[in-house]
Formats: sequence, structure tokens, C-alpha cells
Amino acid sequence: MTKLGSVPLFDQLADAKSVLIAGAGGGFDVFAGLPLYLSLQSQGKRVHLANLSFSYLGGTDATRLDEVTYEVRAQTKGEEQYLPERALCEWLARRGDERSVFAFSKSGVAPLRAAYQRLIDWFSIDAVVLIDGGTDILMRGDEAGLGTPAEDMCSLAAVAPLDVATKLVVCLGFGVDAYHGVCHAHFLENVAALSAEGGFYGAFSVLPSMPEGEGFIDAVAYAQSRTPGRPSIVNGSIAAAVEGKFGDVQFTDRTANSELFVNPLMALYWAFSLDAVAARVLYLPALEGCESIFDVHARIEAFRSTIRRRPRVAIPH
Repeated sequence: MTKLGSVPLFDQLADAKSVLIAGAGGGFDVFAGLPLYLSLQSQGKRVHLANLSFSYLGGTDATRLDEVTYEVRAQTKGEEQYLPERALCEWLARRGDERSVFAFSKSGVAPLRAAYQRLIDWFSIDAVVLIDGGTDILMRGDEAGLGTPAEDMCSLAAVAPLDVATKLVVCLGFGVDAYHGVCHAHFLENVAALSAEGGFYGAFSVLPSMPEGEGFIDAVAYAQSRTPGRPSIVNGSIAAAVEGKFGDVQFTDRTANSELFVNPLMALYWAFSLDAVAARVLYLPALEGCESIFDVHARIEAFRSTIRRRPRVAIPH
């Protein structure tokens, strides 16, 4: 039984020796896993990093390991304008942590599942943590808006049936998906349902006074300097929240025409059983066998055309 003085997420990972932290939704999602990475590494665990990539990995000299997996390192050349995985490797190398980030090119469920299985076998992984920068991975399909579901759901469907002792979904960045149409009352409703089922492992803040929070802020700033044309709005907002900033915090001209609402809730980690999250996604079985991300998009849209959606509601204030 979990007690108030413990953190259920870390209770779930207590016995894990080799952990894979993987960005589920692509782009800079893996950065949202950095505080967790730093914490687990300080506990003496072997921690590996992966990410569903938005970059053209074939345009780099990264080592191709299989159909969709590339090993990106700090020295990787190519795609100089946008390669978040390399920026993370560079930042880690500056701290004396020379390591790879395994980048998955966009694909369907079947190839991505095979790629995850290879990493699990290679590194004797006994815990997989899918990281979502934002919270739209918790959308089950009947909400008013799903955000950008294809990549998240491809990752979730790929990992769900794999035989791993511990499988978790962790979100960081409550509120950032409003730009993509997510109704956050629906997110909270889904969290409540998972809590009732025993699949919610609680929420806790990443603080600037923590070495993990300080590291995250620094890593996001470094990545912004390496991708000035396409900085991460999601992680930039989260980092601002971790720093204690509030309101319309503008850090890139990409958001010049939008009003941001940076707030302390963005700095919360929310943790869940991956199996419980997957079981609640109404259309996840329909994604089985998808060979490309385009198939995933098409099947989600086909499902959405057949259902009645929950009406959008506002959080009372």
C-alpha cells in the first residue's frame, strides 16, 4: 500500500535496474523526461533515452540500427537546423555524460513495436517510461479535442503488449495542449477514472531548487540556443513554469500571436500505469498492424467520424 510520505512513481520503479525513458509524441518530448532521467541516474540505475523523432534521420550520419531506429550522439552531423536528440546528447556531454539518444523515425505501430523490443532485448530493460510533453496522451478518443494524438498513440500501442515488468506513462506540462484544442476538464476526468481503477500514481512538482529542475531549465535553454528557428514551445513553457514564471511568458516569436498561460501546474509530473492508460483508449485496437504514421492518422479519423464526442466544458473558476 502506498503511503503519503512516498512518491508512487518511484515506488513503481524501485526494483527496476535498467530503465528506458522514451519521448512518446515526438519532437522535444524526450526533454520532458530529463528530470526523471537525472533522478533515476542519481539512484544508480541504468537509464537509456529514446525519442520518436520529427527530424529526417536519413539526412544525418547517425548509425542506423534497424528499420526505424537511429543512434544519435553529440557528434552526429546533418539536419543542423533541427535535431533535438543531438541537442540533448550535447547537453549531457557538457556534464560529462557521454551517451546516445535512440531516435525512432516516424512509422506505424508494427515497426515501432519491433524497434522497442530490440532496445528492450539489447539493454535488458525492465521498465519503460513513455514521456509526454503535455497531457494529450491521456485522451481516450471521445473528447471534444484530442490534441495531436497520432504519435502518442503509435507509441502507446507499440509498447502496450510488450512483456516488460514495469510500464508507465508520465506527463509533464498540464495546460500546454490547450493550443491544440485539448479540453483539460476532460484530462482531469480521465485522471479521475484512472485513479478509481488504481492506474494513477499521483502528481508532484519539479522545482527550480531541485538539481533535476535546475538541470531541466538549463537543458531547455541550451536546446533553444541550438534550434533558434524552432525552439520547443512546450518545453519552453514548462521550463518557465519550473522557474516560477507566470502568465503570458513569451520566449519565442513563434508564439507572438498567442497568449500563453504559464503556471505552476505545468511543472507537475503526472504518472500512470501504461496498461491502464492503453486499456481506456477506445480506438487503440484499430491501430494494430499499422505500418505507417499515415495509417495511424487515417484510423483515428475514421474512428472519430463514428462516435459522439463529449462536449467541451470549462474548468470552473
